[in-house]
Amino acid sequence: MQKHPIIEQLIDAQLDFLDQEFNQSETIQTEFVQFYQWFRKQTLQDLWTSEAIHQLIQQQILNTPASSFLVEQIAEHIRFALVHPVNDSSKIADVIPVLTIDKIAQYVASKSGHRQRLIKTVVNNPAFAAMITQLIQHSIQDYMDNSVIAKSVPGVSRFMKMGKSVLESVTDTNLDQTIQHYLKKNVQKLTQMSESVLNQHFDDEKLYHFQANLWHKIKDLPLSVLKNYIEVQDLSQTVNLGHEIWDHLRQSEYLRQQVHDGVHAWYVRNQARPFDLLLHDLNIDEALVQQQLQQLLNPVIQKMIAEGYLKQRARHYLEKFYYSEAAQQILNLQTNN
Repeated sequence: MQKHPIIEQLIDAQLDFLDQEFNQSETIQTEFVQFYQWFRKQTLQDLWTSEAIHQLIQQQILNTPASSFLVEQIAEHIRFALVHPVNDSSKIADVIPVLTIDKIAQYVASKSGHRQRLIKTVVNNPAFAAMITQLIQHSIQDYMDNSVIAKSVPGVSRFMKMGKSVLESVTDTNLDQTIQHYLKKNVQKLTQMSESVLNQHFDDEKLYHFQANLWHKIKDLPLSVLKNYIEVQDLSQTVNLGHEIWDHLRQSEYLRQQVHDGVHAWYVRNQARPFDLLLHDLNIDEALVQQQLQQLLNPVIQKMIAEGYLKQRARHYLEKFYYSEAAQQILNLQTNN
């Protein structure tokens, strides 16, 4: 392409003009505000479709696995938070508001129906019945073998052993088997008794006071106690386990369907809303655009200008325009006049 002196002068002049204009922070602020004023009036359905949003989420979140570097960084940030020295001087009550804890306690305590169904499910589980049976059996056996009375009163220990022997000879079985047989026959009664006792001990008022007392016991503990329950040296392994769960879930048909239907439902509710309301839901408003975003991006634009990047890209498009057939015709007409 043959260079034309007049065109090159025009391009250089325009590039100098752009440099001068965008070196002024007021220009950047004005452009951001003007763009926001236009963008905020557009509705969601004017610019995006439900399918486009779904495809973006599908590709970038569900179809794209997390990099090993990202997983390592997550583990490192958790480790950093756990070992930070401020945890030694900060109490649990400093980061968790007491009024919120009280609301949670009241909420949990008030869900008596949910609690009773949970207790019923637990006590009717075969594993619970087996545990209770073994616990009672071991307690009786321990009492027979290690009773304080039997040890402290002369002759009682021999009497208890003799009674055990007589019982075993009469029933033609040992005491352990007899107790186990009795408990198995009465397991339903035991579970019903367990359910009744648990409901009595976890009624609304008692459960609320239990939670309140627990809070008063832990609220003044330093946050560093978390290290007693989280193995810092094992974070890489535990975070990797969490990643494996997510990696499987993101590829499941279940999550794909949930995301698809969730995006569609959200889009239907919001498609006619302008972007200023949608952005307001994310706490983004005109003040944020004028202040924080402008302050954030102003140094970026200044660096683009200082390094010549903006001029380079602008020159590319200005050359395409001025050396286009339409621009050449205009310039030739002006020359002829």
